[in-house]
Amino acid sequence: MTGRTEQKVTAAPPASSALPDGERRYEVVVVGGGAAGLSGALVLARARRSVLVIDAGRPRNAPAAHVHSYLTRDGVPPSELLAAGRAEVTGYGGEIARGDVVAAERLEAGDFRVVLEDGSSVVAERLLVTTGLVDELPEVSGLAERWGRDVLHCPYCHGWEVRDQAIGILATGPLAVHQALQWRQWSADVTLFTHTAPGFGAEEHEQLAARGVAVVDGRVAALEVTDDRLTGVRLAGGRVVPRQALVVAPRFTARSGLLTGLGLETTDQEMGGYVIGSYVAADPAGATALPGVWVAGNVTVLTEQVIGAAAAGVRAGAAINTDLIAEETRRAVAARRESGGHEHAREDALPEEEFWDRRYGESDRIWSGNPNVILVREVTGMEPGSALDLGCGEGADAIWLAQRGWRVTATDISGVALERAARHAASADVADRVDWQRHDLGASFPEGLFDLVSAHFLHSPGDMPREKILRTAASAVAPGGTLLIVGHAGFPAWEPNPHPDVHLPTPEEVLAGLELPDGEWEVLLREEHDRIQNDPEGKPTTRRDNVLKVRRLRG
Repeated sequence: MTGRTEQKVTAAPPASSALPDGERRYEVVVVGGGAAGLSGALVLARARRSVLVIDAGRPRNAPAAHVHSYLTRDGVPPSELLAAGRAEVTGYGGEIARGDVVAAERLEAGDFRVVLEDGSSVVAERLLVTTGLVDELPEVSGLAERWGRDVLHCPYCHGWEVRDQAIGILATGPLAVHQALQWRQWSADVTLFTHTAPGFGAEEHEQLAARGVAVVDGRVAALEVTDDRLTGVRLAGGRVVPRQALVVAPRFTARSGLLTGLGLETTDQEMGGYVIGSYVAADPAGATALPGVWVAGNVTVLTEQVIGAAAAGVRAGAAINTDLIAEETRRAVAARRESGGHEHAREDALPEEEFWDRRYGESDRIWSGNPNVILVREVTGMEPGSALDLGCGEGADAIWLAQRGWRVTATDISGVALERAARHAASADVADRVDWQRHDLGASFPEGLFDLVSAHFLHSPGDMPREKILRTAASAVAPGGTLLIVGHAGFPAWEPNPHPDVHLPTPEEVLAGLELPDGEWEVLLREEHDRIQNDPEGKPTTRRDNVLKVRRLRG
C-alpha cells in the first residue's frame, strides 16, 4: 500500500475545437509522452486547458528494468510509470495520441500546425516539446544490445544495482577518469579501459592508483556475454578481462529536428571543456527563444533524471498556462474597449498623441510582447541591415529585429509606449541597437534610408493620414531594400462595423496609394489571409488581415 487515493474528476474536461477545414485545435500540444511531457500535460489539464500529448512510443529508458531515485516510485518499471501518467492526464480530460511528429510550422495567426507522419495535423496555440535525446553509443561489438541492462552510464540510476560487482569504464574521452572515480563509490573492483581516449596525465594516474582503479591499455573489440549476462570485455589483442558491468559515455544529442524546423538551433553542452552533447536552450521555466514554444526534460537538460524531467514538465506547464492567461486577458481588454465597454471620454476630440499616451498608460502592457508573425515570417533569412519600425508600440518588433543583428530606428506617437519599449530593449540587452524616436508621422518622419521599412497595423481611430505616411515610408527605403505593410482587412466578427468612418484598404488599394514609379519597384507579396482570433467569450473566430511586401530595385 502506498497510501495514494484515487481522485474522481467531476468537472467537464477541457475541449478542443474544430477549425473550418476539420483540423482539431488545442490550446497546447505536447510532443513527447515521457515523464516531462505527461507532467506538463497533467498540470495543463488540471488548469482546464485543452491539451493533446503526441507520443511516438519510444522512450529513451525503455531498455532499463526500473526507474530509480524517484521518490515514492523507486524501482517502478518505466512502462508502468508512463501508463500511470497517461491515466492521470486522460482522467482530467487531456488527450493522448500515438504517432510521430514530422514537422511543425508557425501560422500567420501565431498558432502552430503540427504534422504527423500519417499526414494528419493539429493546430495549437502553444507547443511543449519534450522529445528527449538520443544516446550515441561507442561502436563496440555487442555494446548496443546490452545498453540499459549491464552497459550503463549513470551511477545514480544504476550504481546500487551493480554495487560490489566487477565494473569496467570504457574511456572514449577526457572525462573517463572522472567516471572511474565516481563509480569507485559503488564498487572496489573498477577497471578503466583506455580504448580511444587521449592519454591521461600523471596526476590522473596517481588519482586512479590511489583509489585502486586498474588501468588496461588497448582498444576494446567486443563484449563477452554468457547466458544473457555480461561476463567480460575482449580487447583487440584477444585478451578478455572479466567484467559484470561496463560504463560508457554516450554523446547526448537532443531530438531537436522539430525545433530546428521552427528556427531554433541547438547548443553544445560542455563538461570540463569537453563537448558531451547538444541541447535546446531555454529559460528556467522552459521558454525558448521562439515565442509560444517551451521545452522540458532531456531535450534541454541532457543530464536530467526522470524525476527532474517530471519537475521540469510541471514548471513548463504552469508557465504556459500563465502565458495563455496573460494573452486572454489582453484580448478581453481589447475587446471590451472596442465594444465600448470601457469609457474613452471624448476620444475623437483628443489629439492623437494624448489619446495614445492615455491608452498605453491604462496598463503595464497593451500588446502581447511577441513580434508580429508576418514580420517573423517575411524577414527571417534576410541579411540584417538598417530597419525602420513605424508605429512600434511597446517595441516587440524592433527588439526582435535588433536581436537578429538589425540596427533599428523605431518610432511611435506615444512617449509612454516609447519609454516602455526602451525598458524592454534594455532587459533584452539590445538597448544599443535601437534608436527610439517620437514622431507624429503625419507631421514628422525619421531621417535617412533603410534596408527594411516595416509598418504593422498602422491604424488609428483619429484622423491619421495613412496614405501620406506610407508614401513617405516608401521614399525612405534604400535601393535594394524592402517595404513591408501589414494591416487589418476587416473588423472582428463580433463587431461588424464599429467604426463606420474608418476604411480598411485592400492590398491593391494600399499598393495604388503608394504611387510607386513604374520600373523602380518589385511586388514580392500582395495577399489577404485569415487568422484565428478568439472572441470575448473565448470562442475561435476568423479575422482577415492583409500584407503588401515590395522591394525597391537597385539603380
